[in-house]
This record gives sequence, structure tokens and C-alpha cells, in this order.
Amino acid sequence: MPHRDSNGTSASAGSARRTPSHPHTPLDLSLLRTFLAVHRSGSFTGAARLLGLSQPTVTTQIRSLEQQLGRELFERRPRGVVPTSVADELATQVAAPLDALATVVDRGPLAAEKRPDPVHLAGPAELMCTRVLPALAPLTDRGVRLRVTMGLTDDLLDGLRGGRFDLLISTMRLRGRTFSAVPLADEEFVLVAAPQWAERIGPQRVAAEGAAALRGVPLIAYADDLPIARRYWWHVFGERLTEQAAITVPDLRGVISAVAAGAGISVLPRYLCLAELVSGTLVPLLLPEDPPINTIYLAQRPGAPGDPHVVLVRDRLLRSAPSW
Repeated sequence: MPHRDSNGTSASAGSARRTPSHPHTPLDLSLLRTFLAVHRSGSFTGAARLLGLSQPTVTTQIRSLEQQLGRELFERRPRGVVPTSVADELATQVAAPLDALATVVDRGPLAAEKRPDPVHLAGPAELMCTRVLPALAPLTDRGVRLRVTMGLTDDLLDGLRGGRFDLLISTMRLRGRTFSAVPLADEEFVLVAAPQWAERIGPQRVAAEGAAALRGVPLIAYADDLPIARRYWWHVFGERLTEQAAITVPDLRGVISAVAAGAGISVLPRYLCLAELVSGTLVPLLLPEDPPINTIYLAQRPGAPGDPHVVLVRDRLLRSAPSW
């Protein structure tokens, strides 16, 4: 869930659910603009900063919109507000028109055409290359320009804090008020080997003996501290991993190549090695009922300017990610 500001508030459910007295009254654009800012920032105070309003004004406007609609739009939580399904549907309907209107208003009818700035996006190389860039490719037809930086989340956080990146795809949950983050996708980890290694280890041995069946088998990883494998060992086998890596490659696609060539075993995100699993180039050594899952987040700075192209990229990722 997004990291929210603790001062976010919401109108009471009772007042929001009253049937509006004028159900066909056109909705005020200023109320919709405030609503969209709350929906995107995850808090009333964050929306207030974005819009240059006071927090009580934002609260009053959201309450007024809820009364007009006869529906509750946000649920209050300790770190901000969470949109209801009604709010999500409304945001889908009004986001594109409001963003287009904001672009015209900001530019002015007599101003020279200004080319939008590129959207600066950062995240892990493997995910960016195999899922993110294909998902964003259609946006180039809409004039969106992308500047992509790849790396580990820890190495990219300062760039997000400092405004060098508009959006960050993070492999870990970002805590505190410095960032606003929403879940993007879940990656499942799978223990894999080439068929020849699976045969050497022995069918069903891993299921029967656990980690003991893998002692002495070369382990391939993207870092010496074996973060993915250590998590798998503890979650699935209930043991600490004490083996050292035989090969480390700072790109999981390189790990796949080494494992497929018979160098040893590894733990990989299923989405990344799905083609190899389907073709039989790699085989799973174990299919636990409860495999380790890691949530990937889409993060930005609360109160960052609502650039329409950043919004396009963000919304496209949120729509595409569930299919990854």
C-alpha cells in the first residue's frame, strides 16, 4: 500500500453515503482537480501541497464531492487515505481530461508550443528491459520521451530524493514520508537448474530432503550476499543459507544464461525465466505450496509536480503490471 502522510483525513462514511439531492448537477472541476490530487498523492496534506491549498480546504472540497456523489471516496488510514473502488473508477474517468486541460491552462492559448520534458524513470535492469519498456512503448506515439536509469534500489534512492528521477520502480518497500509508493506487481521466486543438474541431484530429493539435497551443488547468483537465495532458503527450507556462490553476475539475465549452460542452480523471479521453464531449458527443482513472493513498488516523491507525461507513464505501468 502507498506510504501515506499521517495527517490525511476522510469524510465520514455516513455523510458520504447520503443520496445527493441533485444527482444530475454537473460536478465542479475544482473539486475533481482536488480529488485527483488526493487520489495520486495518497493524502490530503500531500494534495494540499500539490495544489497550493490548505489541508482543511482540501478536506472540505472532498467532503463536498462525496456529498454530491452520495458515495465515500477515501478511507482514513494512519498514514493517509486509501481510495475506495468508487474513487478508483472516478479517477479512471477524469484523469486524462483533467491532465489535458491542465496542459492547455499551464501553456496558455497564445504561448509558444513547449515540448514536454522527458520522464526520468529508474529501476532494476532485468525488469526494465523485459517488462517495463515493452509496456511503455506505445506512449512514444503520444509524444512521451523516456530517460531510463538502471540499477539496484538502494543505489537509486538518492536520485529520487533529489528529484533526478520522476519515478522509481523499487524492489523493496520504501518507508517514511520521503516517498509515496504503491504496489506495482508481485514476483514469485523459483529454484531452478538445467535438466542435467536436476537429474544429478535426483528427482524428488529436494522435496524429500530439503536443503540437504542441494549441499555442494554450485550456486549462481547476482551478488555475493545471495539475497534472493537466502530468502528462499529461509522461507522454504527454514534454514540459513551457508553456501557461497560459485558464480556471481550483476544481471539476472546473465544468471539465467549460466544456469541454462549447466553451471549450477539458482533462485530466480519466475517472470524472468518463464520462457526457459516453458521450453525446458530450465526446470524447477521444487514447487512449494507457499513460494517466496516479493512485492515491487512504484515510487515518487509526494508533492512532485503533476507533469502529464509522468502521469501517463505511471498510469500505464499500474495498468500493465498485473499481467506481468
